[in-house]
Amino acid sequence: MKVAIYGQYFKIEDSAYVENLFQILTSNNIDFVIELKYYKSLKKHLNIKKYKTFTSYKELDNTFNFMFTIGGDGTILRAVTFIRASNIPIVGINTGRLGFLATVQKENILNAVNLLLKKEYKLKERSLLSITTYPEVDGLNTLNFALNEVSVNRKNTASMITIKTYLDDEFLNSYWADGLIIATPTGSTGYSLSCGGPIITPQAKSFVLTPIAPHNLNARPLVIPDDTKITFTVSGREDHFFLSLDSRIKTIDNNTEITVKKSDFNLKVVQFKDQTFIKTLREKLLWGQDTRN
Repeated sequence: MKVAIYGQYFKIEDSAYVENLFQILTSNNIDFVIELKYYKSLKKHLNIKKYKTFTSYKELDNTFNFMFTIGGDGTILRAVTFIRASNIPIVGINTGRLGFLATVQKENILNAVNLLLKKEYKLKERSLLSITTYPEVDGLNTLNFALNEVSVNRKNTASMITIKTYLDDEFLNSYWADGLIIATPTGSTGYSLSCGGPIITPQAKSFVLTPIAPHNLNARPLVIPDDTKITFTVSGREDHFFLSLDSRIKTIDNNTEITVKKSDFNLKVVQFKDQTFIKTLREKLLWGQDTRN
């Protein structure tokens, strides 16, 4: 077995769990490489030996069986920029807080590795969004995809923006709001949820459009089929607005035409039998819990 390891940043309280992971992989003769920036961060705090590293998605090919991420869901969002269309499944070790994607608890690393070796897991596919712009925007040629959501937000102003939106080239609405979120089922439990959007189960073939603080009060979140082409332009008092792909933010000129569609590749996530989405919903969001019961 061969795995890649990625973390956004190192926390000193994660030391024992990181060392435990390396020890478990080594004792099982599992070949692994570590993302270079994360490895350098580890070296500053831990007395670890020299390990092989990688720096680019171009170094991750079909010889890799899994990628281990150490952190929370935000770490997985960043890891997707390395995985891209390689089909390498993610095993998320949760050293963060909530953890909808990073469902392997840090105390259960040994059990997770044993289950991988015994092939006692399922691979669940998560849809992504991809965007194109007209005219073309520098920096969005290759990193033009998002796992959670694509969103637009006002910039440098307290005034609302107008987002003229089309679905499959049919006019839907001009949202007068602070912004608009286009979320995947994976992203439905994130930013969209905090703005009043619905929770969508991961295998549902849907996206959701959730306005951010809309002034037109009849503009509610809208669930659409995931084969829908979404096109919009933004106008407002300022000349620019923010376009966000997960946590990556770009400044865009007003009236740039942005098209959002389902990406032509998916992300594979490892799911163990005791870590289902429904269980996570109950445990992490306290779904349906009532203090009277």
